Amino acid sequence: MTDTTLSLIDRQDAAQMMFRRKRLISAGVPAVILLYLTYIFFAFDVMGLADRARLDNAMTLIRDTYSYKTHVTRNNRTGDLTVAKEGERPATWPEGRTPDWVVADGETVTIDLPKGHSVVFLPHKTAIYHHPEFGAITAKLEPSVVIDVPESDIPDWISYSGTRLDIRTEAGRMTMTRAKTEVFRYFFGWELFWFTLDSPYHDHSVFQVAFGPQIDPDRSNIAGAWQDFWGNPLWHHGKVAWAIGETILMAFLGSMGAALVALPLAFLAAKNFTPFVVVRQLVRRAFDFVRGVDALIFTILLSRAFGPGPLTGALAILLTDSGSLGKLFSEALENVDRRQIDGVASTGAKPLQRYRFGVLPQITPVLLSQVLYYLESNTRSATIIGAITGGGIGLMLTQAIITQKDWEEVSYYIVLIVLMVIFMDWASGILRRRLIKGKEGGR
Repeated sequence: MTDTTLSLIDRQDAAQMMFRRKRLISAGVPAVILLYLTYIFFAFDVMGLADRARLDNAMTLIRDTYSYKTHVTRNNRTGDLTVAKEGERPATWPEGRTPDWVVADGETVTIDLPKGHSVVFLPHKTAIYHHPEFGAITAKLEPSVVIDVPESDIPDWISYSGTRLDIRTEAGRMTMTRAKTEVFRYFFGWELFWFTLDSPYHDHSVFQVAFGPQIDPDRSNIAGAWQDFWGNPLWHHGKVAWAIGETILMAFLGSMGAALVALPLAFLAAKNFTPFVVVRQLVRRAFDFVRGVDALIFTILLSRAFGPGPLTGALAILLTDSGSLGKLFSEALENVDRRQIDGVASTGAKPLQRYRFGVLPQITPVLLSQVLYYLESNTRSATIIGAITGGGIGLMLTQAIITQKDWEEVSYYIVLIVLMVIFMDWASGILRRRLIKGKEGGR
């Protein structure tokens, strides 16, 4: 058998082996993925998800994000009645005044709810919820909470124990505890977003404020309306604007600081500028370390060292992004055109001048594009970091979530965060076009 024949047989065997390997991989990879998904199905208890789901709580949460509740509360110890929007003191109706759907006649209070539902507060710590389909549900304190519905007949929209009664329907909600009996009625919108009940500009239209007669004798309409809106004690518009500014500043300081730190170190990590392998590897491993640790970890460490505040969050962003930008910058430096550097060197330029006129002009578009992208991304990251360091809109968002009742404020902050990110995306896009392509490119 000739060498040519043996070589042909070897190639055929190699080709057959390659085909078998590819068939094994094409069959093995889907099998591994399927096995992993099967493990997840049982490990995460997907079948039990339906049992753990609380759709009623989810619907209540969703409704709270776009509506507000008016609380009608009777103190079961003193008998006092209060009516307040979202249960806030600045949104409490003055004594002796109630909305038209609440009628107080001595100790008897009738509360009309939508869709034929109603609640009546009676003397002796008694309340009756009238459901058009289920009927009347009477509850009283004796001294524990007692209802006249047999336990076997209690529907799923009633949560009952000896210490608490909670009735939730599509028309509203009633709760009774030893301390108080309370009815919630929902209304669409973010009530008192502009002015609270104690503001003289409440219930006045924009036309009346702008062109009508003077409402507050001590202030002009425009100045007074702006002061009451900006200092709204429920929505805190002034504090929110300041928090948004802190978040943007945190992202800006962290991103720009990381770029200033990463650029000179990138020269030490680029093999065409640093021939010393030990130095280059040390800098690269430092980049790997700082970008391998998440900014949230640095935030916790720095907050322990320097205390809470926006500057701590900016330092955390700086540390993490200096590693990421350093890696990107060093890769850009390794791809520069050597001929431009040699051309600058032929004029007698010194090493720093070669970098300035032969290197930086080549990598400037890449640097600006990456820095602006990280600035835009860090605007979102600064929101979460601010929740830990105690600064920015992230802190206010976390506080609103913790209260478990101000979900309309949560949705307000989320809308502002989305608008902030959109603005930063728009602004960074304009800057990117202007700085990289010039004014003509920004048109």
